[in-house]
Amino acid sequence: MKIAFLNPPFYKHFSRSQRSPAVTKGGTLYYPIWLAYAAGVSDKSGFETLLMDSAAKNQSVDDMLAELKKFRPDIIVIDSSTPSIFNDMNIAAIIKPEISNVCIVLVGTHPSALPEQTLASAPAVDVICIGEYDYTVRDLAFEINKKSSFKNVKGICFRENGKIIVNERRELIENLDEIPFAAYVYKKYLNVKEYYFAAADYPMAMIITGRGCPFKCFFCVYPQTFHSRRYRLRTPESVAEEFEYIKNELPDVKEVAIEDDTFTANRPRTHKICELLIKNNNKLKWYANVRADLDFETMQIMKSAGCRLLIVGFESGSNEVLKNMHKGISKEASLKFMSNAKKAGLLVHGCMMIGNPGETERTMNESYEFSRQLDCDSFQFYPLYVYPGTEAYDWAKTNGYLLTEDFKQWLTPTGEHNCVISLPGLPRDRIVEFCNTAYRRYHLNPRYILKKLFQFIAAPSEGKRTARSAFKFFKSFFR
Repeated sequence: MKIAFLNPPFYKHFSRSQRSPAVTKGGTLYYPIWLAYAAGVSDKSGFETLLMDSAAKNQSVDDMLAELKKFRPDIIVIDSSTPSIFNDMNIAAIIKPEISNVCIVLVGTHPSALPEQTLASAPAVDVICIGEYDYTVRDLAFEINKKSSFKNVKGICFRENGKIIVNERRELIENLDEIPFAAYVYKKYLNVKEYYFAAADYPMAMIITGRGCPFKCFFCVYPQTFHSRRYRLRTPESVAEEFEYIKNELPDVKEVAIEDDTFTANRPRTHKICELLIKNNNKLKWYANVRADLDFETMQIMKSAGCRLLIVGFESGSNEVLKNMHKGISKEASLKFMSNAKKAGLLVHGCMMIGNPGETERTMNESYEFSRQLDCDSFQFYPLYVYPGTEAYDWAKTNGYLLTEDFKQWLTPTGEHNCVISLPGLPRDRIVEFCNTAYRRYHLNPRYILKKLFQFIAAPSEGKRTARSAFKFFKSFFR
């Protein structure tokens, strides 16, 4: 039994695995991280496995087909997302007649949120996996081997005798230590130099140390469609061991990206991971997604363990808007967070999201002024992106703020993020204009540029990173 895991062709460097899939202005390209974990399970289970990232290689459809035909898989697992769903269903339709008797499986946040609708629109797709699919694909392969009914496989949607059937949901994976390291899969199948994150040193490697998120932000897609709002954890020993593996087996990697939705949700575990990294004399830099309620003591030990950067969703400069999006954070907490981060010697990449419930011209401007007050190392400003399966999508649709249900419109003609909502008194074009202007004003401010020049003198590696990310952004901007 052969299983191919495919990140299919679309726009050049379309970043499918990030929380808001698109071609990014800053050049960011995520690893196909969820395909990688599932490929690791397939490999470990004894199946002949292939992980193909056509998006990273900018592979043509013909080149993709040639590679698949050479491998001759029995199952092809295609990753998908809301903006790419029609492209990905079309890829399945192209593959189906070219490889005899292949079972095509569609995975990802979008098909998880809308399994029956997606399968009804995709005649070339045989199975949709709902939610985490590491063991779902494995079990499906076992059943295909035995020529058994798909009814025995939890967590799938499939056709039988012309009817669409949705099986019982699969239980969440509890023992995450059983899943092979993402880094192991990267070494075997991918080239780390093909992936990039503007705020990280290059090359970097992305890992997950826990799945799910216990917080209630109404826009966040992975906890609501994929992993649940329960944070399940790898052991600290497993995380520290993967750092050692990266150091020894992926020597080009200069930074590790911990891509948990909220790495510090369990503070005692965070401390234990850091203690092990310090004990192991870890030399790898790393960054993590955190919340703006993180305490100074945790920041200190993270810094001592090699952490360089915190990525934080401040989201708004209005406490009213923060409350409406169920963020559970106040402006005052964010200011304290920034003060502590600077004392701890940690850089911060901040995020502002425009278009949440209660947003007005006044609150947008408050958000920009608040970003200046926070004074992060870098900032991004973006419209609220709404995805099926999230409270944000339901809110926009119910209130008539959603401009279209054509998922192709989630991207611009060049594959970049598009805004698909308009609010009363705040039309889409104004939201987009504000985000673009705020980004330029923040990063082209003379005080900010001067700070970056001093940073370049004090820490040349940070200066080189900033220059590289600035070049990528402005190249995209002027294009």
